[in-house]
Amino acid sequence: MTYAVINPATGETVKTYEGLTDEGLQAAITAASEAHSGWSKSSTVAERAALIRRVGELHNERVDELAAIIVREMGKPLEQAVGEVEFSAAIYEYYADNAEKLLADEKIELLAGEGSAFVRRSSLGVLLGIMPWNFPYYQVARFAGPNLIIGNTILLKHAEQCPESAAAIQQIFLDAGFPEGAYVNIYASHDQIATVIADPRVQGVSLTGSERAGAAVAEIAGRYLKKVVLELGGSDPFILLSTDDLDATVQAAVVGRFDNNGQACNAAKRFIVADDLYDAFLEKFRAAVDGITFGDPSQPGAELGPLSSLKAADILTDQVDRAVAQGATVHSAGTRDGAWYPATILTDVKPGSDAFHEEFFGPVAQVFRVKNEEEAVALANDTPFGLGSYVFTTDADQALRVADAIEAGMVFVNVVGADGAELPFGGVKRSGSGRELGRFGADEFVNKKMIRIG
Repeated sequence: MTYAVINPATGETVKTYEGLTDEGLQAAITAASEAHSGWSKSSTVAERAALIRRVGELHNERVDELAAIIVREMGKPLEQAVGEVEFSAAIYEYYADNAEKLLADEKIELLAGEGSAFVRRSSLGVLLGIMPWNFPYYQVARFAGPNLIIGNTILLKHAEQCPESAAAIQQIFLDAGFPEGAYVNIYASHDQIATVIADPRVQGVSLTGSERAGAAVAEIAGRYLKKVVLELGGSDPFILLSTDDLDATVQAAVVGRFDNNGQACNAAKRFIVADDLYDAFLEKFRAAVDGITFGDPSQPGAELGPLSSLKAADILTDQVDRAVAQGATVHSAGTRDGAWYPATILTDVKPGSDAFHEEFFGPVAQVFRVKNEEEAVALANDTPFGLGSYVFTTDADQALRVADAIEAGMVFVNVVGADGAELPFGGVKRSGSGRELGRFGADEFVNKKMIRIG
């Protein structure tokens, strides 16, 4: 398999990277296994935390270089690329700051008998991370940060279109002082990934990606009894029930949907609006969407760039065309040009249509009208996904009532873009299983060893 940087803004193939040989793959697994047996076992939590802190510092020191790489790899607008690098640095810093607390012994109160008992957390071994192209640094940070703190070692298979950022990340870990084998970038094929999962030296796998990829990896992992964390797709609802500032709410809707060129699993994708606000919201939302700055992602000021590839634009085009054929109405001020896809709104999406239950991975928003809170919750939950959700209301009791009723792993009330290194990230239903970030992310690939002393 060949990995390649193909600039979606121009279609230019910038650089290609050769895939890993089978011999090279075995060498990578061996290096990671030996690093776990040696460095991981001999190092302290404080020493590993210091290394992770340096990884975060190097992200900040190299922010311009790192941001430029992902602009040309997947078309992310420059300012958002810088923000991603800085957020990744903050994640590493969080785990460095909290390493001792996250891995501290946990006392157990005995119900009977003399003595004491506690749980001590320790590493499992070599882990495989399979990461997507839409957030090349952030996705790696939330997996590698806590697991290297714990003492696990990492084999990282990045997306085929992100080989340059993948190499840059590995170099950062080496420059920070991690030994060879602690973090290993592998340009592996899909067949080779099956080999990695099957290897008895590998103890777990974390994948962020599509449902199809998640199902394939989980099937192989289950066959070999390996722990799996899956972060898959989403079709997150944005429920608007009341507001005292409609303009601000509309701006939140725009950011929630169109950040990262609309290519985020936890983006707001279905806007569910109370009847008395629907017409005003749609009018203001359309005007705001039409006003989004569409431009060269390498230049400051661009709010929306191209999709990550021609293939991604083809998929989105097919979805919108089918939605229209099945009764939806399109609102857009632009037309597609190669990988460039305009910000688009769909209304009149009918239950039973393809679009009603699909994830649109690009700058397309669906807007629905509902009569009341009960109908809003029912529509929000009428999806195979359950990743994130957004609730906007001026009624605090209603906010918590709706948050409790939504079938999702995350609920944000009256705010978008509020992810944090300390906040657990993950979903339910077909959005996956397990959590990343915060203390829950540091508790997935851990041996929680019980020690009972008489």
